Amino acid sequence: MKRYIYFIIGLALSSFGTVLVTKGNLGTSQISSVPYVMNLEYPVLSFGLWTFIWNMLFIMIQIFLLRKDFKPIQFLQIIANIIFSVLIDVSDVCLSWLNADNMMIRIVYLILGCMVLAFGITVEVAPNVIVVPGEGIVKALAFVSKMEFGKMEVHFDVTLIIIAIILSFMFFGTLKGIGIGTVISALTVGRFCQHFEKLNFIKQIHVLAYN
Repeated sequence: MKRYIYFIIGLALSSFGTVLVTKGNLGTSQISSVPYVMNLEYPVLSFGLWTFIWNMLFIMIQIFLLRKDFKPIQFLQIIANIIFSVLIDVSDVCLSWLNADNMMIRIVYLILGCMVLAFGITVEVAPNVIVVPGEGIVKALAFVSKMEFGKMEVHFDVTLIIIAIILSFMFFGTLKGIGIGTVISALTVGRFCQHFEKLNFIKQIHVLAYN
């Protein structure tokens, strides 16, 4: 039960960090780039709902690729997706008062958002319960292609950004929702995760998961 509680805490932090990054108006994280652009074009559906739809697509692709190798427990990704997507919208409401009036404030929001997102990911992964859809699809693609997970992660992130860029030009005729913040997020979140993994708090969660 403690492991799942930590997992949900990680989801909450990740959603909060994702929204905080977007509040900087310099772009969003690569994994959220497509639903964010879709939300800008079709705001009748919230950022969280577009995130839910996008992640459900990831889960369906996993099922198609893995077939019998898709373990029944991984259907819990749907629950994780619901929690994360709802918390995206909750975080968006909680942070609605933030204003990025100048570049310095934007950068502060971006860096803080990347740090919170990275810490959330670290807490979310540490209990070793289930993967989230974004991680699950990368694992599935790596499995069927026989490619290393790290390399597939890079290819996958780049693909998401390209899709978001194409959608942005289709909808707005220019880049919108994608920017330097997306690049900074892609370059820094992983490094922040590496530092957070060394914290005693995270090590204690690892002990709980593997003993």
